[in-house]
Amino acid sequence: MKVTIITGGLLIVLLIGGLIFTMVQKSGESNADGSQVLRSSTHVLDDAGAGAVTVVEFLDFECPSCGAFYPIVEDLRDKYEGKITYAVRYFPLPGHVNSTEAALAAEAAARQGEFEAMYRKLFDTQQQWGHAAEPTPEVFREFAQQLGLDLDAYDEAIADPDTAARVAFDFNDGRELGVESTPTFFVDGKQITMKDWGDLEKAITAGLDAR
Repeated sequence: MKVTIITGGLLIVLLIGGLIFTMVQKSGESNADGSQVLRSSTHVLDDAGAGAVTVVEFLDFECPSCGAFYPIVEDLRDKYEGKITYAVRYFPLPGHVNSTEAALAAEAAARQGEFEAMYRKLFDTQQQWGHAAEPTPEVFREFAQQLGLDLDAYDEAIADPDTAARVAFDFNDGRELGVESTPTFFVDGKQITMKDWGDLEKAITAGLDAR
């Protein structure tokens, strides 16, 4: 997997946005052990309840490596259904023109209870819009229409500074946790080193064996 390092300009913008979002969050938002890996605002795709192995992915919807891992992740979600809690967080990389636009689209869809539908749509269509020379927000709006979202509410969410701040909030947590590339996975709060495609499953099974 190609490692991409975050550079200065975007970091400054995201830091500011993260600070704005943090100020409007309720206190004590982190989970019980104080970790920043999983927040109360984090989008949880599968919740296996107390005692489950928790997997958190920091992702960039335009990242080719995230796209390559997407079917692997979906297979693992099916294979370990009821045994793992799976959650995702935004980490848009500056080298990808549409990474932030895609994250905004996902967050706007989340406001209508359709985060996972947009999550799937973005990865399923990544080859169509990834690596564009210019941002293509109209493409993501079309996805929203295809998913049956209220387009007025979608447009309002896209324009709302809190939506960008929400994306920045995840980004800033990721930076604090040492995330530098995508996808980055945490299993039970610990960042795992990915050297092989099967390393994520190995970490999950190790967590289950330790239960």
